[in-house]
Order: sequence, then structure tokens, then C-alpha cells
Amino acid sequence: QVQLVESGGGLVQPRGSLRLSCASSGVTLDDYAIGWLCQAPVKEREGVLCNSKSYGSTYYADSVKGRFTISRDKAQTTVYMQMSSLNPEDPAVYYCAAVWGNCDEVADLTDYEYWGQGTQVTDPS
Repeated sequence: QVQLVESGGGLVQPRGSLRLSCASSGVTLDDYAIGWLCQAPVKEREGVLCNSKSYGSTYYADSVKGRFTISRDKAQTTVYMQMSSLNPEDPAVYYCAAVWGNCDEVADLTDYEYWGQGTQVTDPS
């Protein structure tokens, strides 16, 4: 199976920035749809974005458009989510997830096959 490990979470300030990483050692992710999802306390897990390198598709939730950006490393083993202009609604546990194929085929979070353990973005208040 694909092993995903998130990192980069931590304490943030209003309007601050973080870069989260989703790494798969030795496994290239260019042919996978990679999603970032968040789960806040007492909330259900929600999709933040999805990117398919091979298909050239990227989708952002309305709440993060213009603030969050996805990118990949040259080796295609790590996917990044750059988070900027963070607001009080953003602190949550963030997960990366993957499934072979195109984001256009991801209709629900249950369509993702592989999941990381999550990394927490924390409000200091």
C-alpha cells in the first residue's frame, strides 16, 4: 500500500502561514489524486483540495481559494499544501489522502484509498 506521512503542522497566528507536507517514501504520486482534508473538533472531515498531476486537475474548496496552494517536489514523492492568511476557522487536523486516478473521479472522501495520520494546525488561543 501507499504510505503517506503528513508533517508541518503547528501553532499559528492570525494571518500566519504554514506549509504542510505529505510524503510517500519511494512511491511517486504523479498518477494519484492527492487530497487534503481537514477535521475540526466536533466536525466531520471535509475536503480542502484535490490535485491530480497527470491529469492537470486541481480543485480548491471555496473557503481556501486564494489562500491555500498545492505543489509537488521534483521527484513526485511529496505533495505540499502552502497555507497563508490563516483565519480562526482554519485550525484543525489536516490529512492527506490518495487514490489512483483523477480528482474528477473523487466524488466523496470515501473514494480515497490511502490516508496519512494527520497533522494538527493549532490556534494559540
